[in-house]
Amino acid sequence: MLIFLRAGRSIPARIHFLSTASVLAIMKPESQLPFDRFAWLTFDCYGTLIDWESGILAALKPVLAVHAKALSDPELLALYGRVEAEAEQGEYRRYREILRQVVRDVGERLGFSPSAAELDSLSESLPCWQPFPDTVAALRPLKTRSTLAIISNVNDDLFAHPPRHLGIDLDDVITAQQACSYKPSLNNFELALRRIAAAPHSVLHVAQSLYHDVAPAKALGISTVWVNRRAGKPGAGATKISSAQPDMEVPDLKTLANLVMGKK
Repeated sequence: MLIFLRAGRSIPARIHFLSTASVLAIMKPESQLPFDRFAWLTFDCYGTLIDWESGILAALKPVLAVHAKALSDPELLALYGRVEAEAEQGEYRRYREILRQVVRDVGERLGFSPSAAELDSLSESLPCWQPFPDTVAALRPLKTRSTLAIISNVNDDLFAHPPRHLGIDLDDVITAQQACSYKPSLNNFELALRRIAAAPHSVLHVAQSLYHDVAPAKALGISTVWVNRRAGKPGAGATKISSAQPDMEVPDLKTLANLVMGKK
């Protein structure tokens, strides 16, 4: 999912992690992103604003436990990332069907057949997935200076809930159902550019997933910020591994918001 917002100040092209307790932004004059160049910032939502990995684990681990199966959290998230990417290939299907397929495929890989209720458990849990602790506090000041919209990899009906969790009024919502495709398809980003009437060079895309977001955005000439929510954690989490290179890296949304708002 993406959130769009207007912006207008320079920010550093890279954030360096100096300790787990404090994060300092070190300016590199030779590699700064010209923040005032971007008419829009675009944000992915699930994984960037909403803590989807906690939601995924909370939904899938009880299913595995019923069938006497156990995987570590990194192993289960990696399995989810593989089977979700596979399920989203080919002809478009609504996200509820994708999530049912994910549970079915997890069962097949681990040697069990999920019940009908278990097949629905992942999609039924999605409305309860919560924002990261820094999300609402970061979005509120950004909203005072920005126009916000979201592009989501879910159905229209499933996305009725996250906007309330985010604590802000959204100006637009574009879903995979409307695009009839899933990120990392370029179609989702092309639809976004048409809807907001923006050229790629005037957009800065901010996301947690190198695979779903950074790679396709950069392919269209959109500059990118990677919110590295998994810094210090093992594995790539619930997304496929990608070699895509963002233009800037930050550890969380709070850091980015402070930069945008001119705070140190």
